[in-house]
Formats: sequence, C-alpha cells, structure tokens
Amino acid sequence: QVQLEESGGGLVQAGNSLRLSCAASIVPGRTVSTYSVGWFRQAPGKEREFVATSAWSSGNTYYTDSVKGRFTISRDNAKNTVYLQMNRLKPEDTAVYSCAASRYTANIVSANRYDYWGQGTQVTVSS
Repeated sequence: QVQLEESGGGLVQAGNSLRLSCAASIVPGRTVSTYSVGWFRQAPGKEREFVATSAWSSGNTYYTDSVKGRFTISRDNAKNTVYLQMNRLKPEDTAVYSCAASRYTANIVSANRYDYWGQGTQVTVSS
C-alpha cells in the first residue's frame, strides 16, 4: 500500500508562485524512484486534467501545454517526496491538485495508469 498526502495549496494572487508537496509512505525497499509520479488537477465542473509527471527511472518528464515553462516537477528521494513548483500562476490554474503514483512508465499522462492517489490540495488563484 502506498499512501500519498499533498500539501502547499492555498490562495494566491495571479503572477505569484506556490510549491506543492506530495509525501509518500511506501513499502520498505521502495522509493519514489521506482514509480512514475504525476500531478493532476480538477476544477469545478470539469474532468480531472493531467498536469505533470515523471518516469524517474528513465528521466522522462511530461507537462500539459498550459503549464509548460511555468511548472516544474521534482523529487527528494531521501524524503520520498515529490514537488510541483508552480510559477506565474493564472486564475485558470485554480483547481484541486492531486498527486498519484503509477507502476507504469508508458502512457503516464493518463489518469487510469495510476494506482495510488492523494486526497488533493486546493489551489485558488485570484486576478
């Protein structure tokens, strides 16, 4: 069983930054490096949307077009924590952000490839 907990959300003015954290509790002998870890978001009235992910073992990272150049996914393996640095935030970034872990390294922009999910953290960006 993998448990994920997000933190770092809040209310921020457009143009400012937030860093989200995803802390993982993982079976001994495993680290976040053995999983693909991604971030998704869901705004009211919309379906869940892929934001960013990384297949750490291969070094491949992916971002949705709307956040490229603004968001960066990173990790601290010693802490089993994954981060999403969000810069130059826009009102359209407002959503509940969730992290997720996948056993797969391919097709990892798809939510149905992920096995474990956190409960989410609210990000609200005002104009």
